[in-house]
Amino acid sequence: MYRKQLCSSTLFLILVVSFISSQLGCVTKGRVNNFDLLRLNPKALTNTSTALNPALLKPELATAIAPSIFDAKFETTKGDFTITVHRDWAPHAADRFYNMIQVGYFESDIAIFRAMEGFMFQFGIHGDPAVNAAWRNSTFPDDPSKGKKNTPGTLSFAQTPHPNSRSVQMFCNLGLNTMLDSKQPGGGSPFVPFAEIKTGKSVLKKINTEYGENPKNENVQAEFKKQGNDYILNRFKNIDLIKSVTILEPQRQVDPIDNDGRDQTPPETH
Repeated sequence: MYRKQLCSSTLFLILVVSFISSQLGCVTKGRVNNFDLLRLNPKALTNTSTALNPALLKPELATAIAPSIFDAKFETTKGDFTITVHRDWAPHAADRFYNMIQVGYFESDIAIFRAMEGFMFQFGIHGDPAVNAAWRNSTFPDDPSKGKKNTPGTLSFAQTPHPNSRSVQMFCNLGLNTMLDSKQPGGGSPFVPFAEIKTGKSVLKKINTEYGENPKNENVQAEFKKQGNDYILNRFKNIDLIKSVTILEPQRQVDPIDNDGRDQTPPETH
């Protein structure tokens, strides 16, 4: 009897140790294998990035001035595309977008939660409810229109009909949306583009538009902000995601004379 109980206890301990080991990952010389930890719960890790930069939860710290012009790369579930941001088109919008990248706002899955064929696709609500709460009142001033239109491939920030209501949501125009170029009812300014597509135009046409406009009988945006990606990825299971947005370094100008003094000028024909 004693031997039987001992065997049962030993088996139980083995099962407990095996379960704990499977959760913690491999331990080598007292160190946990980070690859195994990443494999355990990838959804939680992609939903939040609050540890990356303090300004992610304190948008009042995100006050950098954007370069006059810069390129950014979007990695999405349908492929990559790049945009060129023009600060002279919309200085406040360019600064906000630049700061969002700098603080790590796009270093987690950002859902394209509203997409209509021939019109636009919209994104910017964060997958982490804590980040949404922090940026809830982080509006910035309107930019006066410089005449740039909401043509296909341009990006503008979303806004309410009221002045100075832009925050973190933006959209990419998929059509010629001239109705957005005029002053909006309620006193709102025109939707002023701040960037344009540079490469990867074909990717824009691949973004999933099957869900179209958000259902009128559901407050999709409010629930998304409150519950994060857990809500939106279950509500619209096939929506596309922006996996990351990064600033591209400008290409270095090559001196025609190489360091060793040899002439690197391309040959010419006469």
